[in-house]
Amino acid sequence: MATTTTKSKSPESESLIGFTETTEPLVATVMATTEWRRRKVAGRDSRLRPRTPPSRQQSFRDDFGHAAAETYLITRLSFSLLSYLGVGYRWLMRLFALGCYALLLMPGFLQVGYYYYFSSQVRRSIVYGDQPRNRLDLYLPKDSDGQKPVLIFVTGGAWIIGYKAWGSFLGLQLAKRDIIVACLDYRNFPQGTISDMVEDVSQGISFVCNHIAEYGGDPNRLFSLLSDVDLIHVEMKLTSCSTKCRINLMGQSAGAHISACALMEQAMKESEGKTNSWSVSQIKCYFGASGGYNLLGLVDHFDNRGLYRSIFLSIMEGEESLRKFSPEYMVQEKALRKAVSLLPHIILFHGTADYSIPCNASKDFVDALRSVDAEAELILFDGKTHTDLFLQDPLRGGKDKMFCHLLSVIHAGDAEALAKDAIAPPNRRLVPEILLKLAREISPF
Repeated sequence: MATTTTKSKSPESESLIGFTETTEPLVATVMATTEWRRRKVAGRDSRLRPRTPPSRQQSFRDDFGHAAAETYLITRLSFSLLSYLGVGYRWLMRLFALGCYALLLMPGFLQVGYYYYFSSQVRRSIVYGDQPRNRLDLYLPKDSDGQKPVLIFVTGGAWIIGYKAWGSFLGLQLAKRDIIVACLDYRNFPQGTISDMVEDVSQGISFVCNHIAEYGGDPNRLFSLLSDVDLIHVEMKLTSCSTKCRINLMGQSAGAHISACALMEQAMKESEGKTNSWSVSQIKCYFGASGGYNLLGLVDHFDNRGLYRSIFLSIMEGEESLRKFSPEYMVQEKALRKAVSLLPHIILFHGTADYSIPCNASKDFVDALRSVDAEAELILFDGKTHTDLFLQDPLRGGKDKMFCHLLSVIHAGDAEALAKDAIAPPNRRLVPEILLKLAREISPF
């Protein structure tokens, strides 16, 4: 594999959301929010405090119940989505292709699934808010000595099928390298629209910032895959950690788009002098993998790929909101130049054979960033598709170049960790090559 590096609601959506559970906004004031969350965590999420390990029988019963509940959730949402999309020929063929794709990769999924449900290193479905799907999973290193760097990860899924468990393989890999990984779940369409997704993820980030130390994480070394929320505790940590604060933000596919929007939104608030729960200055680097950052330029492309224009506009709250949620346009607005100056170093990953979101999406975003003097870097992977970087390559085992890039940034400045990374054995293969090649050919993405 060659690698090239260049430095460089609509009415429909309103009616749809009605069938899901919704609640009133959480935040009235900063102090009220902080105190409310403290009481909620203390009384409702016992996983935040040390406790006596459950018996094997109780643990298995809990795991089985959790698996059943998650399966029911995904099944219910799938039928709700199908009722909206309709059962057209194109969607039936894509669903069939998706089923075959998953079946071919099942040997790897089963191994990762066993780890996800039965490993003591995984803390599943920690509640971070009151909205549906306000849950996160934590992946903890075996070695609990000392404070660990933290990565907060938000998966993609076309804003429709995103789910926290999709990040379980990344969590497994990084936990082996002494990194705590927090994978956030958030409302997908039709449960919510783009504003709800950003709000959910932001609240999850706030939860991690305020509580990760209780799991051995270092609040000064958070590596985040999305953005925005809570307040007073983060400000206190910012004061105490000064220049040591290093938060890396990352998203994959639709998650890359959501995280970029959240990052820009936070920078805009800071440029206006508003008090916030975290600061852009905490973020050392933003990673975007296979993302799209100009919605206006992707509407027709998505429509041709099966994400029909009417559905996409419902997700993005109408055509008038496309520019508002397009980071590529946002960074070029003169009124936002001060906000752009606050942005961290940005690294975008993309495969040149990505047909779901063409690599030009990342190229154009980097060009737009560089045109306003933002520091941006593009890393292209020749011949790689939309799912190669996140699924097929990791399941293949061996040396994963995108994974190595992440490690080099997360462990930057830690000579001991970098030395361990250099001598670490390659990742184990989880799926035979013939199945990976077949899956690549049949992939609906």
